[in-house]
Amino acid sequence: MSWAPLLVLSALCACSKAQLVVTQRPSASVAPGGTATVSCSISTGTIGDGHYPRWVQHIYGNVPRGLIYNTNVRPEGTPARFSGSRSGNTMSLTITEVEPQDDASYYCVVWAGSSSHSDTVPWGRETKTLNLRRCC
Repeated sequence: MSWAPLLVLSALCACSKAQLVVTQRPSASVAPGGTATVSCSISTGTIGDGHYPRWVQHIYGNVPRGLIYNTNVRPEGTPARFSGSRSGNTMSLTITEVEPQDDASYYCVVWAGSSSHSDTVPWGRETKTLNLRRCC
């Protein structure tokens, strides 16, 4: 049987102190073994190091885990087929050679504060889910 992955937009959050709004592109499909790109944009300015751009993966039933941080740094345990990039006001997560275990929610996270990092100030975030469904 084959798997047909489908990217589905599942949530939107407009957060915070700087009135930063984070949005993601509409859903898209990718064939098994193919490449999936998940992107999100901020409403004002460009995404820089001070936004601490990161991607979080949440596989249903498991604890969410950091997948990419500082745009393109993979922590230990993140396969090389996951990569991050940014350009202007957009950041992207690319997954090459998509596999069934990639069935998860992917959160794009950017810092919305105007000064130093603090967990008490909200982060802008957007969720995109990679759903793998049996086909045929």
